[in-house]
Amino acid sequence: MTNRHTPTEDRPVFGMAMMLVYCAVAPIIDVFAKLAADHHAVGQITSARFLVQGGLLLPIALLMGLPLLHSRRDAALIFLRGLFTLAATFAFVWAVSVMPLADALAITFVEPFILLLFGWALFGEEVGPRRFIASLTGFLGVLVVVRPGLLAFGSAALLPLAAGFFFACYMLVTRALRHYHPIALQTTTAVAALIVALPLLVIFDGAGGPLDPSWPSGWDWMWLAGVGIAATISHQGLTLALRHAPSATIAPLAYLELAFSTLAGFVIFGDFPVPMVWLGIAIIVASGLYIIHRERVNQRKPAIPADPNAV
Repeated sequence: MTNRHTPTEDRPVFGMAMMLVYCAVAPIIDVFAKLAADHHAVGQITSARFLVQGGLLLPIALLMGLPLLHSRRDAALIFLRGLFTLAATFAFVWAVSVMPLADALAITFVEPFILLLFGWALFGEEVGPRRFIASLTGFLGVLVVVRPGLLAFGSAALLPLAAGFFFACYMLVTRALRHYHPIALQTTTAVAALIVALPLLVIFDGAGGPLDPSWPSGWDWMWLAGVGIAATISHQGLTLALRHAPSATIAPLAYLELAFSTLAGFVIFGDFPVPMVWLGIAIIVASGLYIIHRERVNQRKPAIPADPNAV
């Protein structure tokens, strides 16, 4: 008998607490990544995240006796999930290496709008005109944030857009793997990402550029390890939040990550968003919260009873 995991929504307060853990810890990943980027390539920092994550979770998964793979189909989906999260992490780490944390993170909040449009275009999910307009408005807010970044950082300001796109793809694949225990899923995803990342570091060793690794020294060990530890803790918090509380309950809390990221960027790096970026953030948050509100309204609508006379 396989140990299949079934999501439960029976402890909403605990789920909300875990979402707060995610929002508070996730910006620490970005802080460590930005600090490590002073001396190490983006590809090395990205690989360190998954190496530490896999090293922490694999022994736990084995001790718990969790099945890591259920089928060949799942293996393919997990590999795809690892590829998407690898690409999202690489793009975002590269972005924060040159941009303020809050600016980069705000742009990645294009992800819920992409997910909504993907659900409509790929899966035929019903998206009313209000949510569609809210998604377009949110995307315009992202462009408002991108514009100052393009002027200050050039094409690097587009990297968070790529990160948001790949994270949306990652979330879509995750929908098909909900039956996995979160520790098992995070373990196998880390292994899948490393299967791609580590050979690239070997190939580009000494070549220069974002995939050329170098040996850490001093505090760099802490920064690289911190990326993986913070990622492991935050994503376990997110997974537990989704297990124990409805998505509509915890989704508004996700925007607290922007507040924590802004605080971390200001305290540690002295960065603070310019007024134009704040305007874009306000549009993004307002659009996202409106979409969440409409989803709640749609969930409360009574189901239309079937017509007994219909043939």
